[in-house]
Amino acid sequence: MASVHDVAAYVLSARGPMSAMKLQKLCYFAYGYHMAWEDRRLFQERFEAWANGPVVPDLYARHRGRFQLAAGEIAGDPTALDAGERESIDVVLRSFDSYSAHQLSAMTHEAGPWVYARRRAGVGDLDRSDEPLTDTEIADYFGALLYSES
Repeated sequence: MASVHDVAAYVLSARGPMSAMKLQKLCYFAYGYHMAWEDRRLFQERFEAWANGPVVPDLYARHRGRFQLAAGEIAGDPTALDAGERESIDVVLRSFDSYSAHQLSAMTHEAGPWVYARRRAGVGDLDRSDEPLTDTEIADYFGALLYSES
């Protein structure tokens, strides 16, 4: 199974420089849609319900303190992804790459796994939280999105 670092390295190599926040959100959407399309996780690391949306702490640790990231700046192996993983990411990039980091973050705040995790943690919109998002909620939410889009 690929790691979040492999996915992030792939995203950066495919799309070029972007903010760390946008990278986190694209990884989230790729993970969610991959769960819905392929019924399997895209990577092993977990998302937490941080104030600005879903964040993978392991990835955050690699880019902490940096606003902009470019290809080669996240140590990961884009070639570690299988064809289905690359396809899921590519579809998400085509669909979501034109959105800003703040627009992507706002999308995660509207409904779904981030909202559920924040409620479980009992925190307000700007409060810190390390509450994990569950794979079941992610799969159900993105599966419902696919169903409503068809």
